[in-house]
Amino acid sequence: MCSTLVHVGGGFELRLPKNMKSIFKSRSKTLTEIVHLTRELLIFVDDSSSFVSGEAAKGMGEEKILIEVTKNLQELKHVLYGDTESQPVLQACEKLTEEFFKENTMRLLITCLPKLNLEARYDATEVVANLQRQTVHSRLVASDYMELNKDLIDLLIQGYEDQDLALHYGTMLRACLRHQGIARYVFESGFTAKLFDYIKLPNFDIASSAWETFKELMTRHKSTVVEYLSRNYEWFFAEYSKVLESPSYFLRRKALELLGNMLSDSDVMSHYVNSKQNLMAVMKLLRDTSKTIQLEAFYIFRLFIANQRKPTDIMGILLANKSKLLRFLWDFNTDEAAAEQFEEDKAELVKEIAALRLT
Repeated sequence: MCSTLVHVGGGFELRLPKNMKSIFKSRSKTLTEIVHLTRELLIFVDDSSSFVSGEAAKGMGEEKILIEVTKNLQELKHVLYGDTESQPVLQACEKLTEEFFKENTMRLLITCLPKLNLEARYDATEVVANLQRQTVHSRLVASDYMELNKDLIDLLIQGYEDQDLALHYGTMLRACLRHQGIARYVFESGFTAKLFDYIKLPNFDIASSAWETFKELMTRHKSTVVEYLSRNYEWFFAEYSKVLESPSYFLRRKALELLGNMLSDSDVMSHYVNSKQNLMAVMKLLRDTSKTIQLEAFYIFRLFIANQRKPTDIMGILLANKSKLLRFLWDFNTDEAAAEQFEEDKAELVKEIAALRLT
């Protein structure tokens, strides 16, 4: 791109190539032109040191660039999402996607996000997220692109360390995790450990976003999750137990819900219920001050009792606490709509605990 900044008076002015000027003046641009212009503008934003933290330097040239980027992103978003009066047109979405991935427009949009204004950041986030599920001739082109540009995933994950970008990059990252190859990359690159750190951040909004990303990672591709846990079981659940002990009610509750989901896989469950540490963590949650958390813990605790091959240390803990568990369960009740089913489940659990004996 042959754009140049020239000194004019007390500021700077952007001199655009003639072909770009004609696009600026055009009242009706094709999708190809919109994507092309967006890419050209982002190249300038990416190369220019004038753009810092979303605020243009002195001079109308930079301001015009940002305004035009914002307008283009709004147009792209409209094509992909439609509006209250019209639904997105399949052919238009396919054409936009095809043009978008011909060159590195996706990379530019992600890397230039810190230099865009807030409105453009929101639109860029939605455009990037939407493009992850668009197809061209039945092919998910974003999946192939992200596989070849995994460093962008690194950037999205590290975005959680920037308070201004965390929510935007988090939304983009979750959209990218719909691709199994990207989920596998996140696991294999050790980024799961970073997500454990991010969900504990003091900023509630960022921690909540990180949790949603973590949940997406652990539930989207079951086979990949099971494969990962089979190799990293001890480390993962040691870290997960710390989350279950979080002082945050939100995090404890969400972690229990997700744990129940993960334990729906028989291989994961068989490993989990054979751990003394896991049993102790769940028993602690049975005494939580929240009835909701107690109920979630109750159904996970049942899995330990139902295990027909309880290890010696697990059986020792259950027998040592047998009387306390029975007293607790006799007094334990719920206000849930499914209280009748709960009472049946509780009665069965009481019967099984009462029958525990050393063999």
